[in-house]
Amino acid sequence: MTDHDSLDPQDWEAFRRAAHDLLDACVDQLADARARPWHPVPERLEAAYALDTPPLADEAALGAALAADVLSHGTGNTHPTFFGWVHGTGLASGLMSEMVAATVNANLGGRDHAAMRMERAVIDWTRRVMGFPEGASGVLVAGTSQATVIALAAARVRALGDVRAAGQGDRCLRVYAGRAAHNALRKAVELLGIGHDNLVLFDDGPRGPDPDTIRAAIAADRAAGRVPLAVVATAGSVDLGRFDDLPALADLALYEGLWFHVDGAFGAWIRLADAPWRDLGRGIERADSLACDFHKWMYVPYDCGLVLIRDEAAHRAAFAARPSYLAGQARGLAGGEPWFCDYGIDLSRGNRALKVWSAIRLYGPERFGAAITENCRLAARMGARVTATPHMALAAPVVSNLCVFTADDRLPPDAQSALNTRIAADLQLSGQGVFSTTQVGGVTCLRAAITNHRTRPEDVDAVTSAVAGARDAEGASV
Repeated sequence: MTDHDSLDPQDWEAFRRAAHDLLDACVDQLADARARPWHPVPERLEAAYALDTPPLADEAALGAALAADVLSHGTGNTHPTFFGWVHGTGLASGLMSEMVAATVNANLGGRDHAAMRMERAVIDWTRRVMGFPEGASGVLVAGTSQATVIALAAARVRALGDVRAAGQGDRCLRVYAGRAAHNALRKAVELLGIGHDNLVLFDDGPRGPDPDTIRAAIAADRAAGRVPLAVVATAGSVDLGRFDDLPALADLALYEGLWFHVDGAFGAWIRLADAPWRDLGRGIERADSLACDFHKWMYVPYDCGLVLIRDEAAHRAAFAARPSYLAGQARGLAGGEPWFCDYGIDLSRGNRALKVWSAIRLYGPERFGAAITENCRLAARMGARVTATPHMALAAPVVSNLCVFTADDRLPPDAQSALNTRIAADLQLSGQGVFSTTQVGGVTCLRAAITNHRTRPEDVDAVTSAVAGARDAEGASV
C-alpha cells in the first residue's frame, strides 16, 4: 500500500486547518446555544445525506459538509427552552473529551490500558454517590434500557443458578413494579424470555405502588407455582417526575427474598441535589441494582448509561465468557483484569468513561448538584406560574424537575387534549419552546422536563407566557 492508498490524510497540515475550522464551528454552536432552537429538517438534507454520490474531495470538504448539513440540525436539546422529554443537554467538556476519545480509539472490552482504569474510577465514584458498598460492580452502557437488561439477567442467574446453560425452561418468573415504570422494563423482560405477561404492574399513588398490594401478589404467585424474581422501583418517573417509596419497597424485597432494582435513569442523580429534593433518592443505597444515565441529568454527551450491581459475583456469573483468544495473561496487554466484557453484553465498547471523568474533574459534584437543584427550583417556578395563570391547571403536583399541566381547564377533556397538542406543536415550530405531551386522567397535557443547565428563570417565565398566549390566540373558551 502506498501513501496514496492509505486512509490517513494526504496533507496533515491541510487536515489540521480543516479540523480547526470545524472545531471553531462546534464551539460557536455551543456558545450560541440560546439562539439555536429546534427547527424542521430541511428537505434538501435527503439529497445531501445520500451515499450514492462521489466521495468528497478532501477533509476540508468534509468539514464544510459537517458544518452545513449536520451541526445545526439536531433535536434542539441544547437550547434552554427545550423541555420535551428527558434529553441531556451536553457540556463543553464533552466536546474536548470526545475529540480525545476518537483519537485514542480505545476498545474498553478489556485488556490493560489506561481507559480501563478510568472507567473503574467513574464506576467507583458513582458507587459512593449512590451509597453502594465497596466491592459492588458496574459497567458503562448505552443507557438505562441496556442497564435494565443486565440487572435483571444478574437477578435471574442468582435466582435460578443454571439458567445460562439450561435455559429458563418452564419456570415462570414474575417481576413487580408500578405502572409508572419505564417501557424499558417491558422490553427487558421480553428480551430475557420472562415475557411481559409476567411483568405485574400496580396502580401508583403519590409514592408509587402500595407494598402491601405487591406482597399479596407475591404470595398468590408462589401459591400458583410461579417464581417471584424482582421488585422494580422508579426513581423519577418519566411522566410526572415522581419517586416511589424506595425504603418501603426495599423492605418488601428484603423480606420476600427478591432482587430490588431501581430505575434511576435521570432521577438517581437527585442524590447530588440540595434538600428537600435530595431526600427523594433515599433508599437507592439499598438496591441490588441501579440503572442510571450520565447523559440525562449529568448533562454529558450521548450516549452514556450505567448499571451498578451490589453482588459482583452474581453480575459476573451472568455474563463472563472467555474464548481462548480472549484469555487473560499475567503480563502485557492481555492483562488488566477485570475486563468489562465479563459484566455486560458488549465486547467492543467505546470510551464512555472519558466524557464522564472529564466532566467530574472540571465541574465537580457540587456544581452538578447546584445545576440539578436549580432544575427542580425552575420546575416549581413553572408550577407556581401555571397555578397563578387563569384557567391553566397542574395535572399533578410538581415533585422534582417535571411540570405537567393543561392550558385551559374550562374545556372538556377531548378539547383540552386537542388544544394542548396543538400548542406543543406550535411552540416547537415557532422556536419558542419544546414541550412534550403525556396523558393524565384522560387528558393529553403539556409536559416540561427541565434537565438543562442553561435554563434560567426568565426562560421558564417566557415559555409559560407563550402557552397562555397561544391558547388565547386560538380563542379557547368554554
